[in-house]
Amino acid sequence: MSDKTTGMILLIGSIVGIIVYAYGLWFFAIPVLQITAFIAVATLLGLIGWIGYSIATASSPPPLPETNEDLSNIDDKSEGKEVDKDES
Repeated sequence: MSDKTTGMILLIGSIVGIIVYAYGLWFFAIPVLQITAFIAVATLLGLIGWIGYSIATASSPPPLPETNEDLSNIDDKSEGKEVDKDES
């Protein structure tokens, strides 16, 4: 399916969705608004829960070196240089 076809399907589907939602609001306002509010709140809280789960189960990064000497050794090693502690 081409991008233009996909775009037209999304456009037509959204217009039909707006019409159906407007019809529902016109004739069944309270239940439609309750369902809409529930879906919005459940989506937001579900997203927050997913972010919390991702943070809680993520592995922690390795600890950083504590001294400046250790930091300079890391920089030299990352450039492929040999480090001799007697030169510093």
